[in-house]
Amino acid sequence: LKGFPDAISAVYPQTRIQLCIVHMVRNSLRFVSWKDYKAVTRDLKAVYGAATEEAALQELETFARVWDERYPQISRSWRANWANLSTFFAYPDDIRKVIYTTNAIESLNSVIRHAIKKRKVFPTDDSVRKVVWLAIQSASKKWTMPIQNWRL
Repeated sequence: LKGFPDAISAVYPQTRIQLCIVHMVRNSLRFVSWKDYKAVTRDLKAVYGAATEEAALQELETFARVWDERYPQISRSWRANWANLSTFFAYPDDIRKVIYTTNAIESLNSVIRHAIKKRKVFPTDDSVRKVVWLAIQSASKKWTMPIQNWRL
């Protein structure tokens, strides 16, 4: 959502924002020719798969040299969003694997939206809170898959 990182930062100034890499890649590939799809995907993976932020920026420069003639909007978009795309480089690999996508959060939001849409009208604010709380409780019971290779 546009403006969402700014809204979060306004309320929680210490927050580190990480945009979803999966969605950024998908957005980048929207206008890529099918014949270039695999190569562009591979080269983008070199950017977000780099060991450090500095290495990622070098990979982004390499990507731009190779692809800017055909797809200048991709590197432009990554540069424009870099502050919120590079947050995960501050964390070790095991944490990066968990936070590079927002699918878990989006799934929870979907469950909450579904619960609210089913009822349409709520008599009180408390009734909304209860429905949201129950939706979260129901969703959390389904969270049975451990994070791959996660050792605590």
